[in-house]
Amino acid sequence: MEILTEQAASYDECLAKITAKYGPNVHVLRQKRVKVGGFLGFFERDAIELNFMIAREPLRAAPAPSPSASAPAPRAASFEEEKRRILSQAAKTSPEIASRIAPHIEAISKGAQKASQAPSGDDRLDSILETVRKLEKRIGDSGPATDAASAEHETVLKIERLLEQNDFSASYTRGIVARVRSEFSLEELGDYDRVQDTVIEWIGESIAVSERGHTAKPRVIALVGPTGVGKTTTVAKLAAAYSLAASKGSRPLNVHVITIDNYRIGAKQQIEIYGNIMNIPVSCAETSKDLESLIAMHQDMDIILIDTIGKSPKDYSRIAEMRHFLEAAGQLSDVHLAMSATTKPSDMREIMQQYETFGYDSVIITKFDETSRIGNIVSVLGERQKPLAYITTGQRVPQDFERASVARFLINLEGFRVNRARIESLFPVGEDRFEWR
Repeated sequence: MEILTEQAASYDECLAKITAKYGPNVHVLRQKRVKVGGFLGFFERDAIELNFMIAREPLRAAPAPSPSASAPAPRAASFEEEKRRILSQAAKTSPEIASRIAPHIEAISKGAQKASQAPSGDDRLDSILETVRKLEKRIGDSGPATDAASAEHETVLKIERLLEQNDFSASYTRGIVARVRSEFSLEELGDYDRVQDTVIEWIGESIAVSERGHTAKPRVIALVGPTGVGKTTTVAKLAAAYSLAASKGSRPLNVHVITIDNYRIGAKQQIEIYGNIMNIPVSCAETSKDLESLIAMHQDMDIILIDTIGKSPKDYSRIAEMRHFLEAAGQLSDVHLAMSATTKPSDMREIMQQYETFGYDSVIITKFDETSRIGNIVSVLGERQKPLAYITTGQRVPQDFERASVARFLINLEGFRVNRARIESLFPVGEDRFEWR
């Protein structure tokens, strides 16, 4: 014989439902208390569950339930009881949620009481369920993110905005902000100037400057990079720096320039014009064999500069071709990657990745005068762990050219109060800066 189950708020109500469906010939086998209903963990209520079967003979008398097992649950709890139940359940899950929803439930409770002093069970439950749906939407729309933001200290938010304003990458900004949170107490965060000065120091510490030096002769330096970044002009500036300015206490050096850029219209003529003006010899290599011969021929020079062909970082075959071309130069003393300061971070990452095949030692940032934001440069160089060698600040040859320095970058930070004297004492510039005569 099939055993059936039915649930209701009380024993009598459950039995009434059973007899209405199956008639009076039923035999109750078992009863138990259960929890039914609920929404999002709230509003669960007590009920009675009966297991029964349909009897062959008419039902004589339904066994009276024991007082402990069949004490009828209230048919409909009051709205106030349901409100307390919601808060109690919420507090078990999260005291914060309980404190947030209490005012809303109180307000809706008062509204419900005004509308009806004695709402029916179904109306009461519908009202409460609708309340929680509205609360869930409010919490979802303005929940954890808004709460975190409102709880964040004003100094932290200001530092974060300044980093974003200076075009630092999202990952770099997150790292600095996390460090501010961890290294400053709540009381120390109240001293904004101190926090700001410390953040500037952290930024400075993340900037690496190339300090490579070579005594071998000749020093063969190649400049690589994408099209349009000003490599040829930068080669001319480097040539002038070594041959005309020299470092403090050093003699001007003998420089020879070799260009392998035979594809771009006017490239050879441009570097030859610079060479004639500065009295620096310029040669052109059309094949890798030519390059090898020219380097062997000028072993008496102090510096040999190689101006390469600009290639898109997506032109993988041409980049590989140029790398094989440069292999004819033998062991290069330095390879610099030239990138424009106006390049966005994602493109900088791609350029640095694709030109890694040349084994470049450091980076030259060109067009530094064309941007007021340096966060993109600092962020990406920090990620790739590459040092800076030089920066160019205009079209003039040789003047708009200087060795990279940490202080030069930090004084370009927008929105920060930068104490230049303090920065230069923390990050001193070496004594080997070029001095024009």
